[in-house]
Amino acid sequence: MAEKERKNNRTRRGTVAEKGSRQQDQVLSGAQEAPKIGKIAGPKKAERSSQRTRGKAAEKKGEPKRAEAKKQESKPAEKAAGRKKAESARKPSSRGGRRSQKPVLSQTAAQVEALRAQQAAQEKQAAKRGRGRPRKSQKPAVKVYFLGGLNEIGKNFTVYECQGDMVIVDCGLSFPDEDMPGVDSVIPDFTFVEKNWDRIRGVVITHGHEDHIGAVPYLLKKLNVPVYGTALTIGLIEGKLKEHNLNSSAKLHVTPAGSHIQLGCMDVELIHVNHSIADAVALAIHSPAGTIIHTGDFKIDMTPAEGGMIDLARFAELGKEGVLALLADSTNAERPGFTQTEQTVNNSLDSLFMRAEGKRIIVATFASSISRVQMIINCAVKYGRKVALSGRSMVNVMGIATELGYLHVPDGVLVDLNMINRYEPGQLVLITTGSQGEPMSALTRMAFSDHRQVAINPNDFIIISARPIPGNEKTVGAVVDELLKQDCTVIYESMYEVHVSGHACQEELKMMQALTKPKYFIPVHGEQKHLRKHAGLAMAMGMPRENIFIGNIGNVLELHEDHMKQLGDVPAGDVLVDGLGVGDVGSIVLRDRKHLSEDGLIVAVCSIDAQSGKVVSGPDIVSRGFVYVRESEALMDEARDLVYNTLEECARNRVRDWSGMKQSIKDELSRFLYQKTRRNPMILPIIMEV
Repeated sequence: MAEKERKNNRTRRGTVAEKGSRQQDQVLSGAQEAPKIGKIAGPKKAERSSQRTRGKAAEKKGEPKRAEAKKQESKPAEKAAGRKKAESARKPSSRGGRRSQKPVLSQTAAQVEALRAQQAAQEKQAAKRGRGRPRKSQKPAVKVYFLGGLNEIGKNFTVYECQGDMVIVDCGLSFPDEDMPGVDSVIPDFTFVEKNWDRIRGVVITHGHEDHIGAVPYLLKKLNVPVYGTALTIGLIEGKLKEHNLNSSAKLHVTPAGSHIQLGCMDVELIHVNHSIADAVALAIHSPAGTIIHTGDFKIDMTPAEGGMIDLARFAELGKEGVLALLADSTNAERPGFTQTEQTVNNSLDSLFMRAEGKRIIVATFASSISRVQMIINCAVKYGRKVALSGRSMVNVMGIATELGYLHVPDGVLVDLNMINRYEPGQLVLITTGSQGEPMSALTRMAFSDHRQVAINPNDFIIISARPIPGNEKTVGAVVDELLKQDCTVIYESMYEVHVSGHACQEELKMMQALTKPKYFIPVHGEQKHLRKHAGLAMAMGMPRENIFIGNIGNVLELHEDHMKQLGDVPAGDVLVDGLGVGDVGSIVLRDRKHLSEDGLIVAVCSIDAQSGKVVSGPDIVSRGFVYVRESEALMDEARDLVYNTLEECARNRVRDWSGMKQSIKDELSRFLYQKTRRNPMILPIIMEV
């Protein structure tokens, strides 16, 4: 009986010790699972822990404190036996020669807390040492010089610089405003690029429209740098260079979409986009500073008239790789939705050709809209009509497009404009320039009965397949009015779908933002209202306001991985082209032209004695654009007497300085004419000594 009781006691003690050992292992293993705070040097030892320490460690590692307390209350004897057994387990056994297991290599909660505090102190000290000196990226910055195309439609001209290398993107012109009488075109100011000619690695053109290529001949006259573009773009540039006798010296390089151009440290990638002209591309400028996307003019057309649709996949890939900045077309930023496909125009033209049965069809469009011309030719072939081209630019562009394979005209369809009288009206289609109401364009001359080969009559069916460029609405309206006065039928955009834009609307602009995911955004190619609207679209998609830049001509922007900041402006502006003169017409000349156009001219001519200064003959008064002399003889006589008296007064006062004498005549005559007529004509005194 006693032996049996001793066995039970040994069994009970062993069970309790085993439970205590498991409990201690549980506490220690819980401490081992604590968050790792750096590395701990030296061997890890299992240490004796107090009941309180084990309770805290268990609480931290998920053992409920309340449950532990209940367990302690119910089994105090077991816990005591467990502690005794655990202590004895660390010592060598006196019986059987068996040693205890190796110590558990774990950290206690106290060690974890100490390590956590040590790491926090180290981080605080490191932050204190580096305060005010944030770590900067080792990448260089890229500078963007905006020399044209901002706050205006046209004259696109942008320069990118990185590590001393410069690349020019586009070099276009714009049409003169109403306050530029006599001016043919406006080109960018090349002063900045002339000063940095040795750093310019080349010019890359996005597409062949005048507002992107028109100023290339004027640039190459100053800097003979390489020019890169797609086949049609280079072909159109080559035609312009022939007019300026530059085609033999120019360095033109045909670069298809999808290829890369290495210009200094910058790798320029050409990406296919849709536009109202074939062979349009966007540019991905890969620089050491990062990738910058310059969209050029674009839209997203799922069913384009020629070529494939825009390469959205490549834009998405660039977005995944990382885009530093996006410079995007803003022309249609005010228009909601999507831009209509070119197929809409094709269907409209087909229905209009059916409607114009028996009438002569005259279609006015942009000379560069090759796809639009192809549609017209296809409709002419379908309805058995001959096609004639009118307008020098139309003939030149269509010739280049046909030669390069972008325009397909069946044999026998095209006829000379001088031969159109041999055909019945229902057998003809005339494709002409003048969709913008240009004063010297073919359609304008037809409207005002000034065209040598074409006379408008009531049997004409006229289609204006273009939208007026902002600022040209008035001139286009005047041409339409003159055509309607001649009792012919006129179809234009607002009344029929005869034109779709080549620029992206709001949803397409958002899609470009979503695909590229740029860090910085700069709206370009538009007036201030367009740029502001485009910036608003970007902010609506989550772009921070501080990462958006709305610039002006002459601004310089520095783009870096860590910042975007504006630098000092550079020389930029407008250079006026009048005939063969470039830049010789400035603000003073324009002021005089405007003055002449508003108030006319008065010329006072007289001869004086070289010795005495007295009037020998005259003065004679000549009026141009001021008053009709025959109906204002009394006014002219009074003006003549005034000039005579002024010269005599100068002679009496011994005033022999010609500039002083002329100024006196101007002052007196100007005051007199304003009192009589309330007009301020330009006064030009001419004095001759005899």
